[in-house]
Amino acid sequence: MPDTPTPTTPTISADRRHKVAAQFIAMIPHAAALSMTMQEVSDGEAVITMPYDDRLVGDPETGVIHGGAVSALMDTCCGAAVMVHPAAGLGTATIDLRIDYMRPATPGQAITARATCYHVTRSVAFVRAVALDEDKDRPVACATGAFTIERASK
Repeated sequence: MPDTPTPTTPTISADRRHKVAAQFIAMIPHAAALSMTMQEVSDGEAVITMPYDDRLVGDPETGVIHGGAVSALMDTCCGAAVMVHPAAGLGTATIDLRIDYMRPATPGQAITARATCYHVTRSVAFVRAVALDEDKDRPVACATGAFTIERASK
C-alpha cells in the first residue's frame, strides 16, 4: 500500500512529478548515452527501456549486454520511481542498491526495467525493481534499494 503525504509534506501534483521524472531521465548523460526512454510513470512506479546496442556488449563472443549497463538502467528507473511517489520529494540519490543478476539478457533484445517505490520515510525511500527482456517470465535482474529524499522547500 503506497504511503501518503504527511501534513508537513508539501503536496506536488502528479502531473508535475511526471514532468520532473521525464526531465530527470533527459538530463542524465549516461541515460542519453544508453538511449534510455521513459515508457510510463504513475504514483511510485516507473518503467524505462534500454534498447540493445552493440556498444554495450560485455562479451563479444555471446553478444550479451554488460551488467554495468543493466545496473545503470535499474538505478535510473528506481530513482524515477522515487521521484513520482506522492510522499517523496522531487530530488533523490542512491544510498544503496543491491542487484541480483538472474540470467544474461538475450542478445538483440531491449531490456525494460520496472521499479516500484513501496515505502517512504522522512528522509529515505525504499524501492524494488525488475529488469526483463522479451521473456517476461524470467527476469534478467532484480534489485532492491534505498534512496535519499530531497524535500521541496516550504
